[in-house]
Amino acid sequence: MRGLIVLGFALSACTPALDWRELRPEGSQARLMFPCKPANHARRVAIAGETVEMSMFACSAGETVYALSFADMKDPARVGAALDELARAAQSNLQSAERAASDPAKVAGMTPHAQSAQWRLAGRLPDGRAVQERVVLFSHGTRVYQATMLGAKLNDEAQDTFFGALRVGP
Repeated sequence: MRGLIVLGFALSACTPALDWRELRPEGSQARLMFPCKPANHARRVAIAGETVEMSMFACSAGETVYALSFADMKDPARVGAALDELARAAQSNLQSAERAASDPAKVAGMTPHAQSAQWRLAGRLPDGRAVQERVVLFSHGTRVYQATMLGAKLNDEAQDTFFGALRVGP
């Protein structure tokens, strides 16, 4: 999991201006706005006792990484464990000493699930750089999703646009 976040942050080497566009990542059933053209990465990961393909669409703009990751757990009984595991990974990736409090996730079309939540985190990357992160974890059917913004300082308006446009379903 750490590799996906570090990969996403590495994309920030070239940061174009915010140029919002709607994207429907293939295979995700999601629709959202990105401020830059995202690259698509996929790899096999072990999550909730299964090896699944996790796809990530990510780009960087204004020194902030914007990403949507998703995987199909195929078994509804594994969705809660997968969301829990993604939450632990997101919080441990930033080497934060604080335990973050969560709020309920609110994504149009999401499947209600007790483990769906969002966090606003602060911590450090492995290279020592201080960062802020906002993570929203949710599900739709057997798919689990992680929408993330990561940067030195997150812009409130960009957060409203990125997370506010997020939808799942047909």
